[in-house]
Amino acid sequence: MVDILVAGAGYVGLTTAVAIKQAAPHLNIAIADAAPEGVWEKDGRASAVAAAAVRMLEQLGIWTQIRDEAQPITEMIVTDSRTGDAIRPVFLTFGGEAQPGEPFAHMMPNVALNGALRQRAGELGIAIRQGIAVSGISEAVGHVDVRLSDGSTLAARLLVACDGVKSAIRDMAGIRTLHWDYGQSGIVATVGHERPHEGRAEEHFLPSGPFAILPLKGNRSSLVWTEPTREAERLVDADDMVFELELEQRFGHKLGALTVEGPRRAFPLGLTLARDFVKPRIALAGDAAHGIHPIAGQGLNLGFKDAAALAETVVDAERRGLDIGALDVLEGYQRWRRFDTVQMGVTTDVLNRLFSNDNSVLRMARSFGLSLVDRAPALKDFFIGQAAGLTKGPSPRLLRGEAI
Repeated sequence: MVDILVAGAGYVGLTTAVAIKQAAPHLNIAIADAAPEGVWEKDGRASAVAAAAVRMLEQLGIWTQIRDEAQPITEMIVTDSRTGDAIRPVFLTFGGEAQPGEPFAHMMPNVALNGALRQRAGELGIAIRQGIAVSGISEAVGHVDVRLSDGSTLAARLLVACDGVKSAIRDMAGIRTLHWDYGQSGIVATVGHERPHEGRAEEHFLPSGPFAILPLKGNRSSLVWTEPTREAERLVDADDMVFELELEQRFGHKLGALTVEGPRRAFPLGLTLARDFVKPRIALAGDAAHGIHPIAGQGLNLGFKDAAALAETVVDAERRGLDIGALDVLEGYQRWRRFDTVQMGVTTDVLNRLFSNDNSVLRMARSFGLSLVDRAPALKDFFIGQAAGLTKGPSPRLLRGEAI
């Protein structure tokens, strides 16, 4: 019997477990992760970590371990053009500070972030069972019986599903989703270049979809390159020369010669929103609750918000002597997170449909809108606050840099 079983050892699952255990050390927390041992160490991707998430990671004793791996984003520029355009006029620029001296986001290698979270989990005594998936669930009195792929059964007061956008636990719990496929895939790769990026992130809105260049430590950048799925598959399977020529056409020559470092992969893109985030003794978090388009770079940070809100909900309930797996307790977490999640899902969906096309009327409207925002400091401050995760209204204490 454990108090909490977290299914999934990605960022959201690990952060949720660490946040709860740090605030309530007496709770017995375990993690079961379906991925084989060592798979996370081969993840060559990087993620944008918003300022609010950095505050949370500092409070959890993680940020100091990975600070040297983090690249602050000092500036963000947005263009809207066609792939073959020789000149791409800048329509929108953002300064990179959420508060004076605080970048609105950092780029962080996934391996460094996951490794630091795993180390902190170990320090707190949280066991991670690798290569073990949840194969079945059944509600019992005061707990849920969780059948695992190794044939064992574990009783838990609360099961937290962080098992990805194709969550098996969500299906087992009978939670329906709203889903549609964009017919696009995001190509992810790391690129080395001759000249320094100066911490500048760029997002080029091209007819096939957004092409984002995100700065990493040294003369390196992370790419999130959106194409129709068939074209993305062709590019990923192409030889290095073909891929780099296509890349250069979109990336440009401002940072000098380019070299692709490590493997390139393509991930299908769609919108998935769970109709419920909770059932008795079950809570969804991260991609299990929502999968959105990467156009705004907020997928990871939505998951961090889930982790902070769920941890605070559970810890507060435990301190008040309430049942942490009871539906009325978990519905507090759902009310906290569902509106923000739906809002971000709709926003990214509209942005993708608005910008991933070559309609001349829409192009004129987009250019006018971007130019208007660029001339409105209050609007730019609002968007920076959104990107930093420092929005007005009730926010989990961890995202304010406060202990639970």
